[in-house]
Amino acid sequence: MVYKRFYFIITIRILLIVASIFLFVYLVTVAKHEVSSIILGLLIVFQTYWLIVYVNQTNNKLIQFFDSIRHSDFSTSFSDKKLGKSFEKLSTSFNEVIDEFKKNRAEKEEHYNYLQTVVQHINIGILCYRKDGKVDMYNNTAKRIFKKNLLRNINDLVDVKNELPKILMKLKAGDKTLIKIFTDDEIKQLSLYATEFRMRGEEYILVAFHDIHAELEEKEIESWQKLIRVLTHEIMNSITPISSLASTVNEMLIDKSDEVQKMKVIDPDDVQNIDDALTTIQKRSQGLLNFVDIYRNLTRIPKPNFKYFSVNEAFDRAELLLNPKIEKLNISCSCKVYPEDLMLTADPDLIDQVIINLLLNAIDAVKDNDNSEVNLITYNNQNNRTTIEISDNGTGIKPDIIDKIFMPFFTSKKEGSGIGLSLSRQIMHLHKGSITVKSKSNEGTVFTLTF
Repeated sequence: MVYKRFYFIITIRILLIVASIFLFVYLVTVAKHEVSSIILGLLIVFQTYWLIVYVNQTNNKLIQFFDSIRHSDFSTSFSDKKLGKSFEKLSTSFNEVIDEFKKNRAEKEEHYNYLQTVVQHINIGILCYRKDGKVDMYNNTAKRIFKKNLLRNINDLVDVKNELPKILMKLKAGDKTLIKIFTDDEIKQLSLYATEFRMRGEEYILVAFHDIHAELEEKEIESWQKLIRVLTHEIMNSITPISSLASTVNEMLIDKSDEVQKMKVIDPDDVQNIDDALTTIQKRSQGLLNFVDIYRNLTRIPKPNFKYFSVNEAFDRAELLLNPKIEKLNISCSCKVYPEDLMLTADPDLIDQVIINLLLNAIDAVKDNDNSEVNLITYNNQNNRTTIEISDNGTGIKPDIIDKIFMPFFTSKKEGSGIGLSLSRQIMHLHKGSITVKSKSNEGTVFTLTF
């Protein structure tokens, strides 16, 4: 084993101190040289002090090393080649650790700068603030939307919209909302989505918002156009024969050959034709009134009366109502709920209406199949939201009409009214939920209700 210089120096210094002590004792007790004794005593004290300082060099290095880490000062370097290999290895280890810290800090700074660049340039507004309302971060899109270059607290947004600070402070993780603001005589429809996280012992709320005013206007215009086309089609189907028959009856009854109009002499055959024409006019007029009445009822859905009930109970009610039809058509129907005691907060009457509508559609889709199946399954999805799936192995929905099935009065059935799915979507909207559909021709359809 190599003899370390550090240990050699320590040994020499200790021997010198011991020798000095013996000499000091000799000078005091035997030779009795007072001046020499005082000088030698001071020399012993000096030698002891420097021995302690020399030994504490390692502790000082450790203190310096930890101070560098604590204060993130990675400019320090260590070198102890004169003290032996063990101290040289210690210094090398110190330098390697500091280099790693320096590297990690550089990587974090690069990552932070990268995220800052992304956050500042995305086209979605981001606002991060504490529970007390103090704003921690907001990006350029948020500045542009709110017309605020400096935002220190959520309450500073009160001049954008009076209720905005209260709305933001009430947001919790997973909350979604839609608000309308006016800035510089410009209307903005903001879609807000909130999430929460904890950092450095503080709770933060992160809100992402996007101006969807243009998209909403486009969708609104598109919806109106589709609805107008449907209404026009239904009204024209009734008005055209009514107008034609009214004109025919008028010609049969009124003689317009002279300047003064008068009643014609009616033949017995004409009486029957007039009666048929008026009966048809009456039926078509009544049909048009029924159509308008259905449309009016579609816009008058009552507000949900929320109750806490078992999903199994809703399935049992639907099965009891539709069981005769299911058995008559020899359809295999299964209901599964995971877990079996799964509960739902909703209006049971309105939800029953949605489930029955979807089941009737499923039954109609599979009634001509040899091995017809209709399945209901309920579970909590990954976001812990209650989900009901109603699936069938029927004819499916054609790709060219699947985006139209939720439109009022649109139907592909000969005897359908076209309001069932539209009504179901409105009911789910009132429950802050959604209804979606997936379908493949000749394979089946799955309707999903998410609460």
